[in-house]
Amino acid sequence: MSFCFPSTVYQTRQDVENSRSYIDELYSEENCKCQEAIVCLKNAVIGSNKKKGSIISQGIVPRLIALLCNAGKPLQLRIDAGIVLGSLAKGTESQVHSLMRFNTVEVLIAIIFDPNTDERLMETCLGALQTIVQYPFAPLDLIHSDINNIKRLIQIASPRSSFACQMYVVNIFVPLCHSSHQQKNLCQADVIPFLARLMICDNTTLQVPALKCLAAMCFTNKSVSNIVHATYHADRSILDILTALLSRTRDVQVQLSASRCLTYLHRAGSLPAEDYRIVYKTLPCLARLCSDEFEEDTRATAAETLAYLAEIDSELQRLAAISNHLIVSLANLVKCPSVLSRQGAFRCFASLAANDEEIRKRIIEMDGLMEEVLSGLKDGCPEDHSVWRPLMDLLSGDASLELQTVVTSTICNLLLEFSPAKEPMLESGAVEMLCELTKHPDPALRLNGSWALMNMAFQAEQHVKTKIINTLGTDRIFQLLGDRDERVIMKTLGLLRNLLSNTLHIETIMSEHSSEVLRAVSLVLDDPHPPEVKEQAIIIIGNITAGAQDEDYVLQDEKIVKKIRDFLVANDNKLQMGAVFVVRNLLDKSGRQHILRQWGFLENLEQLLHMTPQHSQFYEDIRDEILRFDYSEDH
Repeated sequence: MSFCFPSTVYQTRQDVENSRSYIDELYSEENCKCQEAIVCLKNAVIGSNKKKGSIISQGIVPRLIALLCNAGKPLQLRIDAGIVLGSLAKGTESQVHSLMRFNTVEVLIAIIFDPNTDERLMETCLGALQTIVQYPFAPLDLIHSDINNIKRLIQIASPRSSFACQMYVVNIFVPLCHSSHQQKNLCQADVIPFLARLMICDNTTLQVPALKCLAAMCFTNKSVSNIVHATYHADRSILDILTALLSRTRDVQVQLSASRCLTYLHRAGSLPAEDYRIVYKTLPCLARLCSDEFEEDTRATAAETLAYLAEIDSELQRLAAISNHLIVSLANLVKCPSVLSRQGAFRCFASLAANDEEIRKRIIEMDGLMEEVLSGLKDGCPEDHSVWRPLMDLLSGDASLELQTVVTSTICNLLLEFSPAKEPMLESGAVEMLCELTKHPDPALRLNGSWALMNMAFQAEQHVKTKIINTLGTDRIFQLLGDRDERVIMKTLGLLRNLLSNTLHIETIMSEHSSEVLRAVSLVLDDPHPPEVKEQAIIIIGNITAGAQDEDYVLQDEKIVKKIRDFLVANDNKLQMGAVFVVRNLLDKSGRQHILRQWGFLENLEQLLHMTPQHSQFYEDIRDEILRFDYSEDH
């Protein structure tokens, strides 16, 4: 009987047999034989994940670590053992996980921090450690556990050290500063002056990781950013150093990394939006790096960074939109095959379109751009979609969640105010698509669905509002108002507020859906939401009281009336002001003073007046409402 083995199994066995001869010698006590074996091993594993896996599976890692740690072995043998471990660390994630099981990082750190370690061995261990710490599962706490570890690494990378030592250490620092605790730790260890020295060394290999590390330290960390802002090196402020690195004469990656540093300093609150370094240096540099003359990954990163820079400042958005043909550059970036490229472009479009209707119009009217935005949701799909068609199919396709989130964020912003996108989207089934999006299991997509519907309903025609409420359905509105994500609840309330924002529209909607709308609002008022959420529900009630002409919908709901009365004396100014807004609208119609007095509104208004500072505008508002009550009705 003959047996047929799969070719992969046969090949693995063959690899093991071929390597067995020198692997056996690796355990020899004769240093020369061991040296020859480890040279063969080193040559075998370089560039081959298959060989790396074979070596690890044969249990050789403990022997390599033993050779590396043995100070009695020849230096070259120890160095070669370290080189093989470093090569194994460049394998697959599962292979690196295997290295972790043998405490490889602890061993490398111990040798690196040993003051008697030879510089060449030091470089080898630093190189292996640099490779390992780039993985998200690397045990970085082994370095952060003692601030002296970071200080020791800085000493190892002193100006007198080899170029390799300095390069490895600065690259080790880059992934060490993601949390605020890690950022603070590096700052306290005086990493900033070390990075500043490397930033001005005119060597890209050192400058780029130094800039990346500085950017990571400043990201969303105001205290660290303030220290960077105030730090000088060689009589120059770090801000001036960073600004000089934005020059076109610098390496592209240096320009990009320096612009990210300045962007993060701005967003952390250490550098105002109107600072010349932001307006005239950082923003133009990022816009230029989005252009077609640069590599795709550079353009994608520049677009992402520019989106973050301008995200919350309307003036920066306006300046970016007119900078260096940026919108054309982003339109070209959308057409790139890389998901990261399109993601960067989408995020930048979303940022630019956040506040300015003219910018939104330019984006919409750009020939073929929206087609690319929408077809981009189907990664690599060759089909030719007309503009805005069919959104439902695109968003329910195989696109990644992150890409869908970015594109729907862009759509949210394009739908603001009187956007020209509303009508073509409406005709293409956008309402159905967005309503479907509110059912998505991912909270970010539910948020974007409710957000886009809110924007579509803003100052919309009656037929748009009717379509939204009929398509979404009151049951879905109840579900969204009970969502686990508070942002979804806020956007759903914003949607209701926009639906009920015109007298004619309010009457039309309430005549058909009054019980459901009031039940939805009551649901929010009953649940333990923060005041800003309940405030939105109160504003909706105020809109209904102002706009409803035929019936007193709110006064017919005893539960809501009592809630509004009680909010007048609640221990929160937002709730108090919202309740006064409702009372004002109720009193605009005659004959209601007596009803409200019976419910105790006048008594609570007088109590609120005593609770409010006399010289405030709110005090005057409360007094005005009290005076509107017709006291003669009692007599």
